[in-house]
Amino acid sequence: MTLDETSKTAGISLDPATCPVRQVLDGVSDKWSILVMAALHVTPRRFSELRRDIPDVSQKVLTQTLRKLERNGLVDRKVTPTAPPRVDYSLQPLGQSLFARFSPLAAWAIENRAEIDAARSAYDARS
Repeated sequence: MTLDETSKTAGISLDPATCPVRQVLDGVSDKWSILVMAALHVTPRRFSELRRDIPDVSQKVLTQTLRKLERNGLVDRKVTPTAPPRVDYSLQPLGQSLFARFSPLAAWAIENRAEIDAARSAYDARS
């Protein structure tokens, strides 16, 4: 049985043009999106606060990530007309819903970090 046949039995097409899972995950499952949602899950943040929360993300990548999340309906961008303008980002209900699904994955990663590190070390020693 091919992978495509298996996916059809589960009701999911793996065809890039029609796969709903692929289309959604492409827009939300990269590491920066998950980290931004984790930061915004706690409280709304300004851009500079997000940069401090996630120090290894570049300004360009953070901007692209926020725009992508906003486009997908996960993040809200609120501009307050002050001098200089204040821009706050917050999770939309759809983003809160998605983050709730990522939380168990994060917990799993924390619980299994040592075992994963050991497996990586064993693999690297064989290579």
